[in-house]
Amino acid sequence: MIITLKPNTPQIEIDRLAEYFESKGVRVHRIHGENFDVFGLVGDTTRLDERDVRSNVWIENVQRVQVPYRLANRMFHPEDTVVDVEGVKIGAGQKVAVMAGPCSVESLEGLCSIARAVKDCGASILRGGAYKPRTSPYSFQGLGYEGILDLAEARRRTGLPVVSEIMSERNLDEFIEYIDLVQIGARNMQNFQLLKAVGRINKPVMLKRGMSSTVEEWIMAAEYIMANGNPNVIFCERGIRTFEKMTRFTMDLAVIPLLKEKTHLPVVIDPSHASGDWKLVEPVALGAVAAGADGLIIEVHDRPDQAFSDGAQSLKPEKFRALVTKARAVARAVGRDL
Repeated sequence: MIITLKPNTPQIEIDRLAEYFESKGVRVHRIHGENFDVFGLVGDTTRLDERDVRSNVWIENVQRVQVPYRLANRMFHPEDTVVDVEGVKIGAGQKVAVMAGPCSVESLEGLCSIARAVKDCGASILRGGAYKPRTSPYSFQGLGYEGILDLAEARRRTGLPVVSEIMSERNLDEFIEYIDLVQIGARNMQNFQLLKAVGRINKPVMLKRGMSSTVEEWIMAAEYIMANGNPNVIFCERGIRTFEKMTRFTMDLAVIPLLKEKTHLPVVIDPSHASGDWKLVEPVALGAVAAGADGLIIEVHDRPDQAFSDGAQSLKPEKFRALVTKARAVARAVGRDL
């Protein structure tokens, strides 16, 4: 249920109403606007007599929410959420954030070399996988904790915040200490224990869409994180599995305006994993910028033919520079910045 208060309702009345609703056993999420306040009531709102609620002199409107997600719902939170990743602002649609780096952390010096290159090209966040969920148990699984330490050192040397994927609650402490943006990968999108765990930390979370997940399932996964106390969630579309085999996955660009209509959370696009082919990364990325994506996350490697993982979809630094240049032009054309 969404309760909209009248403009300039006194603070004492706002507090009194919140106490009343909480006394009825529902959680109250307050949204403070410039001219009026909104309450998002979560829980069994059938305990409330809607006629009594509507009769309150300070209440402007009462609206019941029919969708299962509450905290991510734009009806609860009409203003866009902007997630701050160590000074890099992601959200609100105006500025496009660019994250880039290797699929896997392979060595400290190699990582730092790529980090300096992507920063010089315009990236504001360094990506790199320390723990790698791979389809084959015989593929490179990542450097683990050593890779996390390498990311932290690359951040120290370049000043770039870092994003990396967490696979288990067991590693949560090292991510809290060393990683600036915690990524939940596609295969863990519905790992509900992991979602609850990252919901209890004070770190922004980037939630990738499961390869066979509906939009509502994806939003409900974000709801798990938010319901456990963490409002700083970023959606990341990385392509979904369809009947098509000519690309690695099918990129759903329509999900960008759809998520922005349904939710208030930022949306990032991963054209590397969706296409699986470096030649397709640039056009997909440009389409995402035009469609309103709040950010891009792109795999970059200086020697893709020797990469430990996903070399086929990784851009060389000079190709990445060209992409950023074109993306800036597209952003300007639609009244945005990059």
